[in-house]
Amino acid sequence: MRNPIKFNPLAAGIMLACGASLAYAEPQLEEVTVTAQKREQSLQEVPVAVSAISEAQLMDNGITDLTEIQKMSPNTTLQVSRGTNSTLTAFIRGIGQQDPLWGYEPGVGIYIDDVYIARPQGAVMDVFDVERIEVLRGPQGTLYGKNTIGGAVKYVTKKMSGDTEVSIGSTLGSYNQRDLKLKASTGLTENLNIGAAIASFNRDGFGENVRTGEDQYNKDILAARVSLEYSPSEDLFFRFAADKTTDKSASKHGHRFNPGINGEAVLGSVYDTESNLPSDNLVETSGMSLTAEWKLSDSVTVKSVTASREGETETVIDFDSVNTASFDVPAVYDDEQFTQEFQLIWQGENADLVSGIYYYDGTAAGGYDAVLDPITVAVNGSVDTQSLSAYAHYNWQFADQWNLNLGGRYTKDDKEADVYNAVVAGLGSDLSHDKYYADSADPVVLAVRTDYTNSDSWGEFSPRVGLDYQVSDDAMIYASYSTGFKSGGFDMRGVETANPQTREGYAPETVDTVEFGWKLDLLDNRLRVNGALFRADYTDMQLTTQRLLDDGTTAGDVLNAGKSRIQGLELEASLALTDTLSANANLGWVDAEFVEFISGGMDISDTRDMQNTPDTTAMVRLNWSLPVAGGELVVVPSASYRSDTQIFETPSILDQDGYTLVDLTATYYSADGNWNLGLQGKNLTDTEYRIAGYDFGPVFQTGFYGAPRTIALTGNYNF
Repeated sequence: MRNPIKFNPLAAGIMLACGASLAYAEPQLEEVTVTAQKREQSLQEVPVAVSAISEAQLMDNGITDLTEIQKMSPNTTLQVSRGTNSTLTAFIRGIGQQDPLWGYEPGVGIYIDDVYIARPQGAVMDVFDVERIEVLRGPQGTLYGKNTIGGAVKYVTKKMSGDTEVSIGSTLGSYNQRDLKLKASTGLTENLNIGAAIASFNRDGFGENVRTGEDQYNKDILAARVSLEYSPSEDLFFRFAADKTTDKSASKHGHRFNPGINGEAVLGSVYDTESNLPSDNLVETSGMSLTAEWKLSDSVTVKSVTASREGETETVIDFDSVNTASFDVPAVYDDEQFTQEFQLIWQGENADLVSGIYYYDGTAAGGYDAVLDPITVAVNGSVDTQSLSAYAHYNWQFADQWNLNLGGRYTKDDKEADVYNAVVAGLGSDLSHDKYYADSADPVVLAVRTDYTNSDSWGEFSPRVGLDYQVSDDAMIYASYSTGFKSGGFDMRGVETANPQTREGYAPETVDTVEFGWKLDLLDNRLRVNGALFRADYTDMQLTTQRLLDDGTTAGDVLNAGKSRIQGLELEASLALTDTLSANANLGWVDAEFVEFISGGMDISDTRDMQNTPDTTAMVRLNWSLPVAGGELVVVPSASYRSDTQIFETPSILDQDGYTLVDLTATYYSADGNWNLGLQGKNLTDTEYRIAGYDFGPVFQTGFYGAPRTIALTGNYNF
């Protein structure tokens, strides 16, 4: 069977309906390999809640970018951030990063192979040249370090075979979608391989700026990757990889819920806007990495991963979404990072060890103008971070069926921040005055509200203890206690004249999680049921509160003001019904609540709820394989559900009711394996659903939405 799809007891009706076939078929599920613990293991042997989506599953399901992975992983939110096209909002089990402002840290780590991506800008990666995507749920602080307290998402590319391979793929679809992917690799010598991939993603907008006619929600992305692999011997492997992505999609402005500041009418389409700002928008991200592996012996391997990345963003957000400068925000971001990791991996007869040292040196900088005609709030600054950590994860099989997992990581963070905040007369500061508001008077500084340089350091130890029991060859249960932390920092929007404490910054937040899980292969390896029960105590939460100041502007304070309790259940199951029919379902349930939320010296936790955390997520998917004209037709219908979701901690008009998305894909694979042709229908019921928004009072409430119904025809040819 080419690609078994998965299922769980939620689809018992389908199982019963196919009962006659089950009596005669002897299908089996394929083994899934993951690197969740930084070494190759079977998914069923890893005592961690992890979802793995293979290249074949990505193709069969028509998955085009990272956000669609949220359907296939329970209790996971991966969305495009408010006012952006390729900035990622990632939450797992209620923990993540809502605000993508420079200097703030994520709660879910994003990785390309073993390289950590520190900033969310450009992290909504389009899927191409990938072997699989892994989603690790729960704190990964021991092996993956700080800022993975919710979990981690790993984008895994594949090694080259040395054969000459060339493939071309294209997509034509709704809203004039025009995608093109080219990939090639070859062996230059017996030990040296080279490969490259380039992809262009283009689509007209789902809506428009009704004032200018320019696109809204369009796509204009060019991405490329090149890699060089060298194996001088069986014990040595080197890989150099470089990538670059340029996103010129139009700036994205929100849909107003209410009449504008001058009484402008609410627009009919949620994808339309009415903005005075241009649609110019640019996000560029690039990186290089060098990976070296040396197998010292049958039991010892050392590994080095050296990487650098950088990103630049120029964008504009029209908070008022009308043809006036009543709340315009031009912004720029600039970040760079260098990382070095050394690993020592030892494999013994009844024990193994993964250990390492990790170094990070990065700068996140930016600036924006909040244009509030006739004044502007000008903000700019930067944060320099140096982080050094050492870790070890030891697994000991102390009895025939018992394993003990012990791990720990110590991290030392040093940060230095420059923060500037001023009120300026006129439209824009030096950042945007000439570019967007050249006809206004030169900006004049009326008041400097924040101007400081400060530094701080934090040291944190993140332990893990786990025990797993191999009940049989097909069943494993485990229990674990794990911790993690998100680094402290400085508020880039802080108003020192209103809150002098802002220059002191805020401390790290931590989470302690207890998890009980199971990995089961049943019915002669035809049914796979994996699950986890968990409880997390989340303390010193970094929460942003807003205050209205006497000058009519607002001040946002980032405070360690929150504690929460998060508990829940995750189920993932696969069922091979017959040799040609298989199914998958996943279910996530989470009960997340604040137990403390301090604002103004008062505990207001009973009026706040966790953001971007629906209490129920679920997906049911079938995979039906039919022999057609000597080849194979794979039909995949699916339905994914997300319950009511609160966009911010405070209830508002932005909050999204529960909704279901229905998709259907059909892909034909030729008998010789050289080509395939697919038809992909997404959101077939044309459900309207909100994924983000801004709430600055009735006049400035805007929402951002997921894609409407789309149909696409895809084709791939392998030479």
